[in-house]
Amino acid sequence: MKPTFLPTALDNAAKRILLGLSFALAVALPHLNAAAQGVINLGSASNFAVLAGSTVTSTGNTVIIGGNVGVSPGTAVTGFPPGTIAVPYSIIAGGSVAAQAETDLDAAYNYAAGLAPTQVLTGEDLGGLTLTPGVYFFASSAGLTGTVTLNNEGNPGGVFVFQIGSTLTTASSSEVVLENGAQAGNVFWQVGSSATLGTGTSFEGSILAQDSITLDTGANLTGSVLAMNGGVTLDDNTVTAVAEPGTLLLLGIGLGAFFVFGRRFSS
Repeated sequence: MKPTFLPTALDNAAKRILLGLSFALAVALPHLNAAAQGVINLGSASNFAVLAGSTVTSTGNTVIIGGNVGVSPGTAVTGFPPGTIAVPYSIIAGGSVAAQAETDLDAAYNYAAGLAPTQVLTGEDLGGLTLTPGVYFFASSAGLTGTVTLNNEGNPGGVFVFQIGSTLTTASSSEVVLENGAQAGNVFWQVGSSATLGTGTSFEGSILAQDSITLDTGANLTGSVLAMNGGVTLDDNTVTAVAEPGTLLLLGIGLGAFFVFGRRFSS
């Protein structure tokens, strides 16, 4: 009879490792999700490229990629078609899913607003500035004319948070440029009232606005457009929601565990 101790021991060891990995992921998951969203945990709102409190209105050939279009407590979404939402995402108007997303958005907004600023930019235009990861505070309105550069300095966990007391406005053809590893998923604009992106603006990051958000003709955004109380108005825009880095990390770990241990258990 062939000895069975060694195979059995190896099987038991593999099972213990897999169980340990599962436990570690369960413990780390909330922290990885928070890190993936740049310490601003959007919760279920991260499933939405566009989210409004009252209405979502689109004109022209708006394209939504990587997330749902939702509204709550309102239920009105117009302009799709001719606007398009890339599968598998869809319109979620009213109901518990959109309501929970708005609740999570409210929590994320308040968290962002409560962070300690690292630099005060009140009265300065963002145009022409090069900023490194940090929390930037505007007591009232913030404006962008031209280009602002967000330089991550090679920091994989670098986060940019903009706390804006009232309005955020960009001039036509303004641009947010990401450098040295900066990611749109780690850029957050907390806006005390309403945000307006001017015609042809190229914008990066998630806008969390107390009231309404308007994207003028041809303005494009990589991130999310999230309005708490008011509406979102779109006009021939492209909004591309970004994947969460932490979610991709977990997927990689899960696939690695599958290939390492799956073959062992099946043999």
